[in-house]
Amino acid sequence: MIKTSALNKSVNLLFVALLSIALYSCSANRGNANASYQSTTVSYYAKKYNGKKTASGEVYRPTKMTAAHKTLSFGTKVEIINIENSKKVIVTINDRGPLKAGRAFDLSQGAFKKIGNLNDGILKVKYKVRK
Repeated sequence: MIKTSALNKSVNLLFVALLSIALYSCSANRGNANASYQSTTVSYYAKKYNGKKTASGEVYRPTKMTAAHKTLSFGTKVEIINIENSKKVIVTINDRGPLKAGRAFDLSQGAFKKIGNLNDGILKVKYKVRK
């Protein structure tokens, strides 16, 4: 028969071990900055869309930090980082698109300019949904 104090010590050691594993897992994920990023290419809205309504009902303004995505809910915040220069922007989803295969987002011109040059047309980026 195990004495109560020995059982308590075993339970305490088990608890400390499990807590240590949990804390290590959390810090390991935090240390890997790319753990939740996905890669894609992005483009930007043409000038002809300025002043037109988006799928959310908002009016498109090229200076706003907004973007189109096929399925993310309107109002979702997304952090987008240019892979080549590490510049980043946070956009709010307010429209549907892009229609071009292989692209996850169409950015407003203002958001695109924040991370790249409009003359490039498309950028390779990594992104993650912000919480």
